[in-house]
Amino acid sequence: MLVKTFGSAVFGVDATTITIEVNMDTGINFFLVGLPDSAVKESQHRITAALKNNGLGWPGKKITINMAPADIRKEGSAYDLPIALGILSASGQKLMPQIGEYVIMGELSLDGSLQPIKGALPIAIQARKEGFKGFILPKQNAREAAIVNDLEVYGVEELTEVVDFLTGELSLAPTVVNTREEFNQHLENPAFDFSEVKGQENIKRALEIAAAGGHNVILIGPPGAGKTMLAKRMPTVLPPMTLNESLETTKIHSVAGRLSTNASLVAERPFRSPHHSISDVALVGGGGVPQPGEISLAHNGILFLDELPEFKRTVLEVMRQPMEDRKVNISRARFSVDYPASFMLVASMNPCPCGYFNHPSKDCVCSPGIVQKYLNKISGPLLDRIDLHVEVTPVGFDEMASERKEERSADIRARVVAAREVQTLRFKEVEGVYCNAQMETRQLREVCKISKEGQDLLRHAIDKLNLSARAYDRILKVARTIADLENSPNIETNHLAEGIQYRSLDREGWMG
Repeated sequence: MLVKTFGSAVFGVDATTITIEVNMDTGINFFLVGLPDSAVKESQHRITAALKNNGLGWPGKKITINMAPADIRKEGSAYDLPIALGILSASGQKLMPQIGEYVIMGELSLDGSLQPIKGALPIAIQARKEGFKGFILPKQNAREAAIVNDLEVYGVEELTEVVDFLTGELSLAPTVVNTREEFNQHLENPAFDFSEVKGQENIKRALEIAAAGGHNVILIGPPGAGKTMLAKRMPTVLPPMTLNESLETTKIHSVAGRLSTNASLVAERPFRSPHHSISDVALVGGGGVPQPGEISLAHNGILFLDELPEFKRTVLEVMRQPMEDRKVNISRARFSVDYPASFMLVASMNPCPCGYFNHPSKDCVCSPGIVQKYLNKISGPLLDRIDLHVEVTPVGFDEMASERKEERSADIRARVVAAREVQTLRFKEVEGVYCNAQMETRQLREVCKISKEGQDLLRHAIDKLNLSARAYDRILKVARTIADLENSPNIETNHLAEGIQYRSLDREGWMG
């Protein structure tokens, strides 16, 4: 007897439906074909124990299982459940007439309980697209998959529960998640706030500009000046995620297995802060079984690289292309996958190994050659891709002891949101561009027109600082964002002047 069940394989952030054909014949052998990996091949032992421990039997027949399409590699242990159900149905132990109406995924423990899986959200999206009635999966992943509407999602805890449901002996209630309600309730609960940062008004201004235009920013200053403290509060001034952005981000975290138990939507912008010992594969993604890297986990959020010169140079250089294209392509001999990587880079660094170069009160003990060597760890092409270079100075005692109330993140966010609304209207006809930092050359020439005085100022700055063409474009983008914050239709000379001052590291040797 031949029975077909349906599972799914995840490649990149998208899923492909897998047809699992189970055929019973005379004999006693077991064959599993269709390019399964070791984890799939080991399913026979898990299934045998799970069936026996739940009063069900392993058929004493020849069992042939084909996983189609046969040219796609099947990886992981999540196929245990659909294979087990196919064996029960094909052997005649249980009659499950509706088994083909559901996508079924789950890893079996030896006692028949189910373990969580990765990629539940993209699998649910694909199941709805292909017209399946529902999706049966471990209970821990049910809320994640239930984000998808027009699809019945059943979270189950053990094998017998699924068997009884498909034979009609048990009624299960589908998991229901109110997506918009779930999304809205997470918007206003920040763990950090800019009101906790004393002084540093010029740095807050630079970070407000970065948030308003989606610009990359690097903070350079001595230890204890507040670089990390400021960076951690950046997500609190970014605009709230849209529902589509939240779904995109949730898909990536689902594929990577980073969602917590019973989680649904990722409603807060990601803030990823990897240690400087990270490898290039861990940062951009890849591996034997390709997985999203930190830059993809930071999609629609912030990637914070603390102590930037301590990262291996190869690690930093592999970011250059994703920072421009806002996606990363992982290529292998048999296939390639794309992961989204539209993130804001926030980096911090000391100005020298001892940390006190250009400090107002402490002397630097590094020789000039050592300082330059330390700064040269950050390549010119990478610095070119960072829009704002911000010098952070220590906070004085009077500012630290002041009782003056600092501006709250909510107030800064209101101005950022207003500036983003201007940009949304500006780029409504342009696909894939949502803020000033994402402008291509064509939009830049249309949107960033400047006066004769502005051109003279830029010409002088480019000659004096020896700026690249990319740095020229970055200044225009930042100036456009500053104008948007002031609700100015045109880029004025003062906007350009402020944009130019955020190119500190372009000065020769950064010694002013």
